[in-house]
Amino acid sequence: MEKKLRILCLHGFRGSGEILKKLIFRWPESVIGKLDLVFLDAPFPAQGKSPLEGFFDPPYFEWFQSNKDFTEFYNFEECLEYIEDFMLKNGPFDGVLGFSQGAVLGAAIPGMQSDGVALTKVPKIKFVIIISGAKFGGPTYGIPKLVANTFSSTINCPSLHFLGEADFQRKDGEILLECFVDTQVIHHPKGHTIPRLDDSNVEVMLGFIEKFQQV
Repeated sequence: MEKKLRILCLHGFRGSGEILKKLIFRWPESVIGKLDLVFLDAPFPAQGKSPLEGFFDPPYFEWFQSNKDFTEFYNFEECLEYIEDFMLKNGPFDGVLGFSQGAVLGAAIPGMQSDGVALTKVPKIKFVIIISGAKFGGPTYGIPKLVANTFSSTINCPSLHFLGEADFQRKDGEILLECFVDTQVIHHPKGHTIPRLDDSNVEVMLGFIEKFQQV
């Protein structure tokens, strides 16, 4: 029997769960129908202008803060405690899907769980879906303390990565591929966004999902 996969969805920088939901629900029913998607707002109100202003209504949130060159991070531990608390109350979750800032965070979760430094009170997630992600310690981002060892060895957690041809963070996304043992990739022509899925991408997505659906 197939079960719906329960997935915690983490929105992008200065976005919201509601905005991410609108974008994800453009995907075909053949994909959405197999998933139990739970959209969480980040814990901190946006501390500046959102890039989504004029496209989507406020409020806007952010997962954690940093200085301009992403070498120092603030509220990172609080953010993980907030996510863990939500997962305890609303889980268990099979996987995590993240976009942009949510994808940077999501990509680090399985490694932090394996290291026993964060999200230790909830079951280990079985997979991650990373849309326009980046690696802590890659070209763009420094490393928060809790992530010090996260990427020191390859992460043994299946991952599906969306890479956009025109994404300004594409190089970061490619580097992240090397951090996981078992990766699949969906390529799309767009930029830093959640793309609609064409037939071949739907096939990849369904193939990835079905691996975890057997009860």
